[in-house]
Formats: sequence, structure tokens, C-alpha cells
Amino acid sequence: MRRRLLVRALWGFAEVVVSLGVVLLLLVAHQLWWTNRLARDDAGRTVQALEREWRAPAPPSLSPSSPGREPGAGAVIKPLPTPGAGSGSGPPSSAAPRGEPPSPRWDQAYAVLRIPRIGLTAPVAEGTGKGGVLDRGYVGHYTRTAQAGQAGNFALAGHRNTHGEPFRRIDRLRRGDRITVETRDAVYTYTVDKSLARTTPSDSGVIAPVPRSGVTTSAGYGEPGYYLTLTTCTPEFSSRYRLVVWGKLTAMRPR
Repeated sequence: MRRRLLVRALWGFAEVVVSLGVVLLLLVAHQLWWTNRLARDDAGRTVQALEREWRAPAPPSLSPSSPGREPGAGAVIKPLPTPGAGSGSGPPSSAAPRGEPPSPRWDQAYAVLRIPRIGLTAPVAEGTGKGGVLDRGYVGHYTRTAQAGQAGNFALAGHRNTHGEPFRRIDRLRRGDRITVETRDAVYTYTVDKSLARTTPSDSGVIAPVPRSGVTTSAGYGEPGYYLTLTTCTPEFSSRYRLVVWGKLTAMRPR
């Protein structure tokens, strides 16, 4: 009798363990496969929609709308308390500077980021919130930084793992690699210049108008210019630190 009860107890325990294992495997598959598939499909449709919109005639007027308060997100750097768009040195001589466009609406996808080195094409949306931007496979623009082509620092954040993981391989970028940002009005080309392998999530200096790490003070720049900053989590499958890649604007052309 005791032997039978022990066998039943062990069998019941084994069933519980197997069930838990199946649930964990399903959760892992959802995070590592399903969220990537959904986010990449969404991001791809958004890129196509933007390209169709840009081919259509421009509307007669655009009404600026101030972005709202952005929620926190794992892949981002905590933003500076004041807006930044340093005056700095002039833009590349290949194009004349353009007037500042209206601010994109909160969560609005308004540009396309392309990084040939890592085969990335992703929409850029205003803000770095998870639900409306990063978890959809988009790259998020830090709202208190300059826009593409403007003086200062055009700073972006993206997931490194799950939800499309657009910035998974930015650690492979090297000095001289080309990055383009396309908007309705122009195509901006940035060239990778520097990187910072690890810093803290609170190191807001890396997205300042003149980007310079407040943790590793030798990393960054010392004079105004036209900068691009990419930030993501590091190491992989962790949000403990941030990886940073910097570039400089080297060409501008109207669409």
C-alpha cells in the first residue's frame, strides 16, 4: 500500500515538473521567437507605409504637436532634464541646412533607419516607450534630443533582444560604417566614429547635445557638432548596462 502511494506521489510530481517545463518552454518561445516575428512584421509594414506616404504629394500644411511624457524603457538612457540641440559647427557642405520641421506626434513613426553593415531597416518613432515604440520593433527617438540633420545629437534607442531586436548587432559596427536616416524631406548619412562598450543606464551624458560619458569620461566628444547616438542594452538578455555607438553627419540630400 505504501509502495503504491509512493509511486502515485512520484508520478504526480513528475507530471507537475513536466507541465512546468512545457509552460517555461512556451514562454521562452514566445519571448525569443513570437515577439520577434510580430514586431518585425509590424516594423516592416510601417516602413512600407512610410515609403508610400513619401511618394504621395505632401499635404498643404503640417500642424506641430508636442510629444507627451514618455514612460521608461529597458533599452534606454535616462534623458537629460533639459532639451538639447547644440549650435555647433555647420552641416556638411554637400547640402544647405533646412528649417526645423514640426515635432512628430508621440509614438509616431516618421523616419527610416538603415544600417547596411548589419542588414537593418527599421522605422524611427518619437519617444522611447516600450508599448508604443520599442516593443513594436521600432527604433525610438529620445524626445529631448535633436532631430535628424539638426545640430546637436540625434539620439536613438532600440531593443537588443526580443520584440524585433533591431539593435542586436550594433556591437559589430566599426568606424567608417555608414548609417542613413530617411525622412519625407531628406536623406541624412552618418558615419560611425566611436563606441562605448558599457555604461550605466543613468549615464545621460552619452545623449547630451555634445555627447560625452559621465562614467567613462574619456569616451565621447568635446565640441558641438552634428551627432548620431545609438543605445541598447548590454550584455545580451540583460538590461544592466548600456552599449553606445556614435556617428557624425557626413552628407545630406533632399528627397
